Amino acid sequence: MSDDDLVSRAQWGDLQGQNWAVLVRLSTDEGEDDEESAAEPGALGEAAQRRGPMTGRDIKSTSEQERDGRDFIDRHGGRCVHVYYEPDTSAWRKKRVRLPDGRVIYRVVRPVFEGALEDLKEGRAPKGERLDGLIVYDVDRLTRDNRHLEDAIDVVERYRRPIIDINGSLDLLTENGRATARVVVAMSNKQSADTARRVRRKHRALEREGIPTGGARPFGWAEDKRTLHVSEAKLLREAALGVLGGAPIRAFTTRWNEQGVMTPRGNRWSTTKLKTVLRNPRICGLRSRKSREFNPATGSENERWEIVYDDKGQPVRGQWQRIITDVQWKALLEVIGENMSPGTGHNTRKYLLTGTLRCDKDECGTPHRAYKVPASRATGKPEGFFYYGCPDKGQGGCGGGTKIPGPDADRAVTELVIAKYEEEAAARQAQAAPKEWGREEELVRVREDIEEAKEARRLRILSKERYFAMLQELTSRERQLVRDRNRWIKHQVAAMGKPVDLRSEWHDLTLSEKRAYIEQTLTAVLVAPAVGRRKPVHTRLTPLFREESAQRG
Repeated sequence: MSDDDLVSRAQWGDLQGQNWAVLVRLSTDEGEDDEESAAEPGALGEAAQRRGPMTGRDIKSTSEQERDGRDFIDRHGGRCVHVYYEPDTSAWRKKRVRLPDGRVIYRVVRPVFEGALEDLKEGRAPKGERLDGLIVYDVDRLTRDNRHLEDAIDVVERYRRPIIDINGSLDLLTENGRATARVVVAMSNKQSADTARRVRRKHRALEREGIPTGGARPFGWAEDKRTLHVSEAKLLREAALGVLGGAPIRAFTTRWNEQGVMTPRGNRWSTTKLKTVLRNPRICGLRSRKSREFNPATGSENERWEIVYDDKGQPVRGQWQRIITDVQWKALLEVIGENMSPGTGHNTRKYLLTGTLRCDKDECGTPHRAYKVPASRATGKPEGFFYYGCPDKGQGGCGGGTKIPGPDADRAVTELVIAKYEEEAAARQAQAAPKEWGREEELVRVREDIEEAKEARRLRILSKERYFAMLQELTSRERQLVRDRNRWIKHQVAAMGKPVDLRSEWHDLTLSEKRAYIEQTLTAVLVAPAVGRRKPVHTRLTPLFREESAQRG
């Protein structure tokens, strides 16, 4: 059978002796990502349950679309050889895509759909069967994006592989049908855009009233998203106050994972996830939303939480119980921002100082490894005794000379870290921040200047060039003032709070938690060659403290 015969027969509904595939898609075009918790892909039907149908066509589940497609093929004499599933997939919403040349573009991303078109071009289904054509329920199940429609038209025109629907509304086999399809897809695209706009407007109204919206429940709150989940709220409060007291975030995520504490979606914790929760103004009772900022210089898109303000410019209070105070949250935000770069200790290392100790012989700098002493040579040494040492030259080291007893090194560095932590805690307690922040009026004036500049631009008093130059300068000053105020708040909170008693808690910490404290305090510890005998281990160690550690107070 020639390719032209395929198109001609499909045009008249004759699929006798042909192999066809079915494309089924469950739409998410009618909803919008929740501002409090981005939805994750899930099982078939999740999108419909989460957002609700918008039209009669959207009620069609993937199983119904598949059944209808198979029935159509059977009734017209064809054979279904494959079903392409697109669960919870938008045929309209664009995503950021980085091209091989580094440029960033926004495109609708549908790998299943694109794979189906490639299979049609090859005339071969995923399992190797001959593939003659593709069938969908109707045109908006195929696409709501004109680029993808043109790709589908290209397959029909150039590769002579028919794409049809069971309702007869999709006709890519004739010029008139293709023109009609372009109009229908354009209208479907507009319908999705209109619906998204209505959903956004609804969300903004809910935000102004402080009403929590859909998505998974936030960690720390019950299913109603208003009342506290007693055990989770306690854990979150302990983590927030612990970080304010100087503890690394990894200490809490490690402990939670070992205790079996999961995220609301049933996943393990990471420092990134916990920081996201701690940065969310919801924790102190304020209504928030996610903001995405695109940086054209780097091509990156940054996501951050922002507070929702009412018409009077006041922060909106959410209709839920808070876990910490506003002052504590602002101080916490400042601490988290300052402690992004230190290592967090999440690794599978079995020894306390691997990755921290480095060889100082002839400025070698190679990380030490742990070497367990064989039983045959462990006479007079406790079971499990080990050394830290520089690897041989064939393994990237300098061949030795800086070997050091492991248990002694662990004790010496542990004492260094605890002593440094106690020194910083004492400094935080002793450092008295001013009772009042003295630049509040300056911040108010800057914000008034920003509003006046916006009004002047609206009235066309300021040129666009002058307005943006002023806005950049004013917003920069505002950020500096806010940061200065947050530092002041952090000092106030740190002076009032009780630091973690690291010395008494050390032996109860897990290895990962101990490593987190070490990596937050030290960039490295240099090990000098042994000179003479019976000199204390600590005399061979040169600690290199993190600058951030010295400034944490």
